[in-house]
Amino acid sequence: MSTPLSARRASPAITLVAVCVACGLLPASLTGTSIALPAISTDLGVSLVSLQWIVNAYNLTFASVMLASGALADLLGRKRMFTIGLVGFLACTAAAGSVSDIVAVDVLRGAAGVAAAMVLTAASAMLAQTFEGPARMKAFGWLGSSFGLGLALGPSTSGILVDLWGWRAVFFAHALIAAAVLLTLPKLAESRNPDASGVDWLGTTTFSGSLFALTLALVEGPQLGWAAPAVLVLYAAFAVLLVAFVVVEHRQARPMFDLGLFRQPKFVAVCLMPVLLAFGFVCLLVFLPSFFIGVNGMSAQQAGLTMLLLTVPVLVFPVVAGTVSKTVPPRVLLGVSLLLVAAGAAWLTTIDRTSSVGTLLGPLLVIGTGVGISFGLLDGAAISTVDASRAGMAAGMFNTMRLTGEAVAIAGMGSLLVSLTQNGLAGGIGAYPAAGDAAAVADKAAQGGIADLATTVPAGQQAAFTEFVSGSYTSAFHTVLWLLAAVCALGAPAIAWMLRERTSTVDELAPATS
Repeated sequence: MSTPLSARRASPAITLVAVCVACGLLPASLTGTSIALPAISTDLGVSLVSLQWIVNAYNLTFASVMLASGALADLLGRKRMFTIGLVGFLACTAAAGSVSDIVAVDVLRGAAGVAAAMVLTAASAMLAQTFEGPARMKAFGWLGSSFGLGLALGPSTSGILVDLWGWRAVFFAHALIAAAVLLTLPKLAESRNPDASGVDWLGTTTFSGSLFALTLALVEGPQLGWAAPAVLVLYAAFAVLLVAFVVVEHRQARPMFDLGLFRQPKFVAVCLMPVLLAFGFVCLLVFLPSFFIGVNGMSAQQAGLTMLLLTVPVLVFPVVAGTVSKTVPPRVLLGVSLLLVAAGAAWLTTIDRTSSVGTLLGPLLVIGTGVGISFGLLDGAAISTVDASRAGMAAGMFNTMRLTGEAVAIAGMGSLLVSLTQNGLAGGIGAYPAAGDAAAVADKAAQGGIADLATTVPAGQQAAFTEFVSGSYTSAFHTVLWLLAAVCALGAPAIAWMLRERTSTVDELAPATS
């Protein structure tokens, strides 16, 4: 039987490069956009809720349709889904940089998240089909590093773009990278799962609906009040839809989300790790730049370059972890990585509006080192648990857990920051009536807009006002950092315990060092 022409033209090396560049672009679109938020707020004059949806809409749709995208990739073809996703991401991202209506930006970001899910699940499955054995594990090690590279370089590169050409340049740059990846399509092979039977639309609908309800409740809570009827209804909808999702999946002959895997401690641990890291690392990638700009008075470029202290170790330590994992069990490395993140978050509570880069050096490097150790050990987990023909489903499961954790963590941390800041302002904001009420000031502070707020009060009060708002926001940030530290510290022994007997899969995930 002759080999199809598309397969003969395919290049494994180009496939690996295309997949890694595309998948590195997706997290960069999350963390890079966070640097642009203060500039977008100033330019478009929008509320915090509208601004948050630039990040939340992308992450929410990314996580919500991951499972359906994986199933569609198996059914329709991985290369085809990869192409559709890239074209959609390019179009939506370029459009987001072209419009001036915040609702349009939010909607386009949500659409870009759908496209991103198509790209990521199809790309992971293409790697599984292109490489076998040790080469596959090495390829997924590169994929994990590219994801880390995107997370790491997103803030710094975007900070430079914002300062040079404005916030729109961030979106245009991401669109250009997507266009460059499209040039590799002739060298990519098509593949699909011959046993794929379709998409579990009922499961997709209930899961996506539950995640949307939870995220919306977390975002609207500080604005409407946590006990407001609308917020309580959203929490109830989340619970009902989540139960419905579990029931639906149990009744499927071939569920898109194989809940039976969650009876395996090893799989639970591998899926739990990125959720914990979302609280201890991804949240900081999103919210620290606004803190640096608003409280420390940095420019977007300065904030982005300062974030390199957090992100550069993420690029270095996957290779170190790969070497060390030959003598130290990966379960120990993963536990240590969480403890380092916890220690760094606790150390970061020493920062205030006078903190210099030297003060930030220690805690940011410690957090980045912890995250870097875990990156590269996890990304092959989903693929290794199932046959390669169902690689789309497996990639969808693991990445859904990762992105769901990020969506919930970012929405929850943002809401908590605003609520705590608002509580801190409540007792003294009356002395500055021109600035607005506590809720409005807390919203603006969380956007990095403290300097803009100061211009609304009389000149003689500006210094005291800036000190007051910065102090309230810093105190709220410290409280959230302690919470993040506690989450990671408690998660470390749990992860090590779940991996204590069955570590073979994780052992295989150690990135190659040669």
